[in-house]
Amino acid sequence: MNRTVGVLALQGAYQKHVDCLSRLGVDTLLIRKASELDQCDGLIIPGGESTTMSLLIQESGMYEPLRDFAQVKPVMGVCAGMIMMSASVDDQRVKPLQIMPFRALRNHYGRQVHSFSADITLDFDADGDTFHAHFIRAPGVETLANGIEVLATCNDESVMIGDGGHIALSFHPELTDDARIHAYWLSNINV
Repeated sequence: MNRTVGVLALQGAYQKHVDCLSRLGVDTLLIRKASELDQCDGLIIPGGESTTMSLLIQESGMYEPLRDFAQVKPVMGVCAGMIMMSASVDDQRVKPLQIMPFRALRNHYGRQVHSFSADITLDFDADGDTFHAHFIRAPGVETLANGIEVLATCNDESVMIGDGGHIALSFHPELTDDARIHAYWLSNINV
């Protein structure tokens, strides 16, 4: 049975995730309506602009359906998606989905001009090969609850965290040809 992964397509950089999942042989569905979530085994909330994404999620009536989905199926949040997955955020304009118990810090690493790349170690990769991570207006992680697993750090700060089948990332794994992070998350999807 094939897995189908939804990629939230209200706003942001969703196509690169579709491309990465296609390279892994995974069927994808662009999600623009709550009813489309019923067809998905997992969901990616991509990068974008978190205040706009938050507003669009609420205006489209997807806030509760996304929260309900995350109660039973795995979600991966990247950059703005990480912010949306948090329990709280340092910007009142953003209404996070409260999928994972941590506090997100918008633009923690600076504005667009402060974007950078770094080689990081993925704690779940036994081979120990570094991952070339791209941080673009990247959020930070603060106040991790007990039980949250730190899966990668950069300069001693958590940049990839996990909670059951959910993962949230400060950086953009879809901007590389290295599909290890998507493959790791997919291993949490039972079909």
